Amino acid sequence: QVQLVESGGGLVQAGGSLRLSCAASGLTLSSYSMGWFRQAPGKEREFVAATSWDSVNTYYADSVKGRFTISRDNAKSTVYLQMNNLKPEDTAVYYCAARGGRALSTSRDYHYWGQGTQVTVSS
Repeated sequence: QVQLVESGGGLVQAGGSLRLSCAASGLTLSSYSMGWFRQAPGKEREFVAATSWDSVNTYYADSVKGRFTISRDNAKSTVYLQMNNLKPEDTAVYYCAARGGRALSTSRDYHYWGQGTQVTVSS
């Protein structure tokens, strides 16, 4: 059974940092591209970042480029999202997701999802 478990969310002031983790089990992480998505109240889920299985290719939404960094440690079956210079508009539930094949930015293309972790940025 595949499980993705996010952690590291919380409440932070604007300008602060958080690092999210996504621990994977039930799959061989090195066989999957991984993505981070987020969903704010009343809004659709949106793409944040993605990485290929080997970390060679990474992709970011324009809104987080230069502030967020996605990384992975296949040996630890864990994917990370380092978030710096957080803004109130980054407030959302953050989800990690896995897909076989190349990294994509469309949520419908991901096969496995975690339950999400809340990130709240106060102004």
